[in-house]
Amino acid sequence: MKKMIFAAALVCATAVSAYAQTTTVPATDGDTPAVATPETPNAAAPVEGANSFTEEQARERIEAAGFTGVADLKLDDQGVWQATAMKDGKSMPVAMDYQGNVVSK
Repeated sequence: MKKMIFAAALVCATAVSAYAQTTTVPATDGDTPAVATPETPNAAAPVEGANSFTEEQARERIEAAGFTGVADLKLDDQGVWQATAMKDGKSMPVAMDYQGNVVSK
């Protein structure tokens, strides 16, 4: 009986392994990064989604994008950090999405 259970488990493991090898991840167009960097922002930003950045991380990322005086930083119901900040001597709304894209409006 133990041999039969072991054999069944082995068959299942082999089937799962074979399936995992034949499934593919959907291709991207290559132009939209999964995670933004200052050099490669997502053109559709800000992108809605579950945001795992903390308030401090969001503030640091916005400041790293060249903004100063980040104020009223709040996470909205679409998962986008919203704030007001200064850039080039002007106060403006700024947003940072779950991918790390920082955009001004």
